Amino acid sequence: MSNYCKLLIVDDEALIRQGIKHYMNWEQEGFQIVGEASNGKEALEMIAELQPHIVLTDLVMPIMDGEELTRQIKLKYPDIEVIVLSSFGDFDYVRSTFQSGVRDYILKPKLDTGHMLNVLKAVADKIPSLQGEEQSTNQGPTIDSVLEKLLSGYEMDAKQVEAELGDHFPHSAFCLLGVDLRGMNVTKEQVNAIRQTMQGELDKQAVHADQLVYHVLKAEAPIILLLLNLDYTMLSLLPYWGRTMASSINQLELDVAVVVSEPFSAITELEQSYRASLLKMMDYAFYFPDKHLLLFHEFPEAGQAAEPFNLNSFTESFKRERFDTAFEYLLDHLEAFKTNYTTDVFEFKSFLSNVIFNITVLLGNMNYSTQQLETKKYYYFKAIEESRKANAAAELLTAFIGEAKLCIAEKAEQSGNANMKRLLDYIHEHYAESLNLTEMAKHFHFNPSYLSSYFSTHHNEGFVDYLHRVRLEKASELLRAGEASISEISGMVGYSDHSYFCKVFKKHTGLSPSRYRQQNLR
Repeated sequence: MSNYCKLLIVDDEALIRQGIKHYMNWEQEGFQIVGEASNGKEALEMIAELQPHIVLTDLVMPIMDGEELTRQIKLKYPDIEVIVLSSFGDFDYVRSTFQSGVRDYILKPKLDTGHMLNVLKAVADKIPSLQGEEQSTNQGPTIDSVLEKLLSGYEMDAKQVEAELGDHFPHSAFCLLGVDLRGMNVTKEQVNAIRQTMQGELDKQAVHADQLVYHVLKAEAPIILLLLNLDYTMLSLLPYWGRTMASSINQLELDVAVVVSEPFSAITELEQSYRASLLKMMDYAFYFPDKHLLLFHEFPEAGQAAEPFNLNSFTESFKRERFDTAFEYLLDHLEAFKTNYTTDVFEFKSFLSNVIFNITVLLGNMNYSTQQLETKKYYYFKAIEESRKANAAAELLTAFIGEAKLCIAEKAEQSGNANMKRLLDYIHEHYAESLNLTEMAKHFHFNPSYLSSYFSTHHNEGFVDYLHRVRLEKASELLRAGEASISEISGMVGYSDHSYFCKVFKKHTGLSPSRYRQQNLR
């Protein structure tokens, strides 16, 4: 059993956590950093598994603060000691936490090596489980701590690293295997299942290849990361290993990809390979939705970067209500944008969200009813941010465009109905006059042919048929009243030619005006 005093660091500032981790050679002082968390809730989930002796925690954190974390620890794990980190302004707050079981505190302005170490050693000396055996001191760092420092970019002497890790990694080449779980709602059990599957596949290969060793690295959560050390002659087998691993993980029904980095020759290049090769390839996976294996040498040649989106031109088309032109340009640009896998994922998602924001603002400024768009845009912002594939994010923009088109059509329909009512009212007011399409178009400042088309589009009858119907309905009413002669009625409803009136009336009613009067006389 390890006789290190195990520490868990809890702080919502990543730089503070990294600073503490790399403050000193903790193993040499008898301590081991076993984990880190960004809030109390995360810390509680890790404590059961890691079983730290001391929890070093900040006070002010989101989700669960340090005071509540201390209460929970003392309730569930009374043997674990808690030391709080605080600023001068929190001192009264710190004092209150001692009632919850805090052992000691460290002010962040005094966060120096000597002071922190003294506090930790004083607390470790009071932990019964560490007193039965002498606490480790002056021992070399563990392989995990060295690799973690290398991975985080901590500067280390190359000769010292070689001395500490040489026996563990005897082969000439290194490579990283990773699975990116960022943005996925996965359980700890699913993460463990993926990691065990990867290790299981490598164990199968190791049986037949004594030129392979591997080590599980502590990467930025939630990324699963394995370091392979192998002979250069084994590099040709990487594609095969990757395929079998991807196939096995695919059986877990999780939409993830195995990423294989470019090989490197020295362990000191670990951080460079991780940042410049593996993480970059994980971002590239955003543009390859159907790939479950991404190999460093199998990427197609990157397409030419899309021309910058011309927001001014897009806005001008909108203001002129040339919506089809604007949307066609936007979708063409989106298609080109999502085919270039070297585009930064954040840049791609930001473009989509910015377009949604601009469309909503433009329509609102143009007096369109954008209440639904204003509400729904937040759903689209969140969904785009959580998208793990470019095509899924692009489909969200396409869906929003559909919503915007409905908003535009709704106003157009309302506007069309209002205009149509004006036209119909005018006909009812002037049917008795010598009304024709040309005169009416002139009154409303329309082109006659446009008015004819507009009338037919927005009404179930054309202009002439509707005018006849209005006139004949009025004529029928006058004929039933029996007061005016048929010739007079003809002129009263807008027909200057008596015979033409009779012809039109019979065509629409099936009866001549005189016959109609006889049958319907009041």
